[in-house]
Amino acid sequence: MLFEIIRGIVIYRLFRRFFFFDDDISQLQSSHTDVIFSIADRLEKLYGGKVYVGLRIPDADTASRQNIDIVLVTKREATVISVKNLAGFVSINEDGSWTCKGGSGKRAEHHPDPVAGAKKQASILESYIEQRGVALTEGYFSYKVVIPDPKFSAICSKFPSEVITYDQWVQLQPEPKRTFSEWIKGAFRGGEKETQESLHQQLNFILITAPMWDRLEVNGNRYVLGEFLEFKGKQEDTLALRNIKRSKVSRLTIHKMSIFGVEHSELQVFYYPRDYRSECASASGWKQITVRSSTEVIFQPQHSAKVCKFKLSSITSMSLSA
Repeated sequence: MLFEIIRGIVIYRLFRRFFFFDDDISQLQSSHTDVIFSIADRLEKLYGGKVYVGLRIPDADTASRQNIDIVLVTKREATVISVKNLAGFVSINEDGSWTCKGGSGKRAEHHPDPVAGAKKQASILESYIEQRGVALTEGYFSYKVVIPDPKFSAICSKFPSEVITYDQWVQLQPEPKRTFSEWIKGAFRGGEKETQESLHQQLNFILITAPMWDRLEVNGNRYVLGEFLEFKGKQEDTLALRNIKRSKVSRLTIHKMSIFGVEHSELQVFYYPRDYRSECASASGWKQITVRSSTEVIFQPQHSAKVCKFKLSSITSMSLSA
């Protein structure tokens, strides 16, 4: 009898996994966002400090938001990093733009100068930080373009020093405590003096509270950047979740309940009230709600015209920008 029950559970889970998709989680492909988070994680491990992903910095000149992939802040300096996941043969044109041939598409792709773009992002970020009351020396932010795709191949003999190709990327090693190789200095070391501790703390506080994309972490260690819109589901569930707004909540995590490996019809949502004074969430600050696992998150992904829905049961955590 026990064997029959276990077999039934296994069959049910396999059927649900492979044949029953009722939200947009099943349509997620390996995305540019996943690559960005992978790079950010490795940079933080190699160089310490703190990384910030998916910033949306106001640009006073254009009255728009400048999207910045990664900002790496250490006690010595800060670096704006633009990720270009290009594959194929890439050449540089006279105006600085890039032409990519032989990638996933049949036609040649033309890209505006990525180095100039990263330089502009660093300048806009510097201006934003100064507007928030922190004075920086000119050129305080260095800027780099990382190309992590192994299928990238440069046609010209030498790319700008700000470009970190795949071959260079995989050769990065953990930073020595006291000495630095000349290559690492060239790749990610723009400043020579240690940043004062007070400036370092101010800079981190500004970046923590800067505008950025909302972030979903879904099953399988996948990430989606975009804008959280609302919850949908049974009325009692949406009422229970009514206090989870970006003005009040900075982060929530989903805890799934199961019996003998079968997911329960309800799950627990733990959320942390927004606190600009501290980045770290204390254990005592978390609040809990129990709702149906079929409750959905309505989310507008970055670079997509389609509004997507994700069941709470497919989400691990969600971070909301202020």
